[in-house]
Amino acid sequence: MTTPFPSVTIEIQPAGKSRNIASVPEAAEVLLMDWPIHDGVKLKAARQKCLDALDGKVTITECRSAFIEAAKEARIFVDYPAKRL
Repeated sequence: MTTPFPSVTIEIQPAGKSRNIASVPEAAEVLLMDWPIHDGVKLKAARQKCLDALDGKVTITECRSAFIEAAKEARIFVDYPAKRL
């Protein structure tokens, strides 16, 4: 089952490297296996949203938003500024 979403960039170890997460299964794997913190309110919520999205209980957009919030909580979210014309 493919559940893509607009990619979210996070910083990974070693510091300074980045990774683009672009699907619900990929987000779930990172949250469960490679997350830099092991406890957090937003981490728990994001894990649940990913599982719920895989089951069709919530939208992919809700899952992505929860993933971003968890990345902010862990201080690994990379927010690229908008380009100016």
